[in-house]
Amino acid sequence: MTFSSSQIKVFFLILLCGFSFITAQELKVIQLPQPQTETGKPLMQALKLRQSTRSFDVKKIPVQELSNLLWAAYGFNRPEAGRRTVPSAMNWQEYTIYVVLEEGIYVYDAKSNCLSQYASGDFRSQCGAQDFVKTAPLNLLYVADFSKAGKASEDDKKLYIPADCGFIAQNVYLYCASQGLGVVVRGMVDRTKLAETLKLKPEQKVILSQTVGYSK
Repeated sequence: MTFSSSQIKVFFLILLCGFSFITAQELKVIQLPQPQTETGKPLMQALKLRQSTRSFDVKKIPVQELSNLLWAAYGFNRPEAGRRTVPSAMNWQEYTIYVVLEEGIYVYDAKSNCLSQYASGDFRSQCGAQDFVKTAPLNLLYVADFSKAGKASEDDKKLYIPADCGFIAQNVYLYCASQGLGVVVRGMVDRTKLAETLKLKPEQKVILSQTVGYSK
């Protein structure tokens, strides 16, 4: 049986459309519920309870808890002015939070309050060298875009951009202390491997990772 050139073109077009459909189906968007801003312990109690945890249960974090946590970390508390729950030097807002779950990697979109899937599959083992990282339900990767610092000097970038990451990580610590979640921030990550996985540009750098879950 022979096929004409037009039939072959139609076949490959159908194949391409089918592949595109499958790819679109694999990557999804999770619309998060509105964050609950009236929940949790008072600030002074959260400060008293704040600590690092390195032993996590595998129990998954409910989507409402995840929404609250991400809003506390880097959400907009003054959306009309485009201002977040953390400060940033010159209002650079240079960070992207990659949310690494068992089923895939997502990007937190604070404006739309959603998670956009970046990749499917379990990438938790890439988020750190410690054994607990591989099985904890949630790892957060804080990626800074140094180009958003504009014409700032290299010294200023090296000073302020890591400081901005510290504000995010501390908000996560306080939220977890308030809600009874375990958490630990970590600098021991394979930044070269993660840059390949996330397809980061040269001006984008993984600064810290933070693991969250229920303490054993």
